[in-house]
Amino acid sequence: MLRRLYAWTMSLADHPHALTALFLVAFVESSVFPIPPDVLMIPMILARPSRAWLIAGVALLGSVLGGLLGYLIGWGFFETLGRPVLEFYGKDAYFDAFSERYNEYGAWAVLIAGITPFPYKVITILSGLTSLNLGVFIVASVIARGLRFFVLAALLWKFGGPIRAFIERYMGLLFTLFVLLLLGGFYAVRYL
Repeated sequence: MLRRLYAWTMSLADHPHALTALFLVAFVESSVFPIPPDVLMIPMILARPSRAWLIAGVALLGSVLGGLLGYLIGWGFFETLGRPVLEFYGKDAYFDAFSERYNEYGAWAVLIAGITPFPYKVITILSGLTSLNLGVFIVASVIARGLRFFVLAALLWKFGGPIRAFIERYMGLLFTLFVLLLLGGFYAVRYL
């Protein structure tokens, strides 16, 4: 099923309404959809590098607005919509333990999930359920998703096709390492 969704998402890159499709994919990915908008952004930017920043901006806008939908699901519709999404991603057991201390580190959770391969939709729903400050949620989402999409756009704009395979294979790992280094730096400054 995921392969068919991936193939369908990739086919949208050639469509005349690709920007609208990208917005919609980014929107629903932030609350329920399993395929990240990156898979649509990559062929769109490779086909039209001059539009890289517009494409990244559309993905950012769709993702943050979709994140607000995820927040709303967690805030008002958790049992009917949010819990099934968490169960689909196998994060429901993780959720119960994590939610108790979530708001203490909520901004970091949004930043980390927005950049790394961790399902961002899990964090958007959890943020709503725990009533993470909405302003903090929005700012962290804009920073994280902006960083993710604009770094991807910059790499594709600068290096083009040769970097595509590298990005598809290692982008999640690189962002994860970046976050670990960032958190390690903050830890070192605060505790050492």
